[in-house]
Amino acid sequence: MRTQRKRSLSIAGHRTSVSLEEPFWTGLREIAAERNLPLTALIAEIDLARAEDNLSSALRLHVLAHYRAMAGRSA
Repeated sequence: MRTQRKRSLSIAGHRTSVSLEEPFWTGLREIAAERNLPLTALIAEIDLARAEDNLSSALRLHVLAHYRAMAGRSA
């Protein structure tokens, strides 16, 4: 089982901490790089659009949807 890594960042002017497994952090960095965005800007976008109560869950689902779309599968 992979351990989660907690990172602190600022979103919409407030500090928050997010715990994700390293492969999800890597996926988020790759998505941000593809879009020419800083990681925090991508996370802020996901935060604004999320239907999930939990930001960590919303981030995981975003990474999953991105790679499923790349594989030609629907989210």
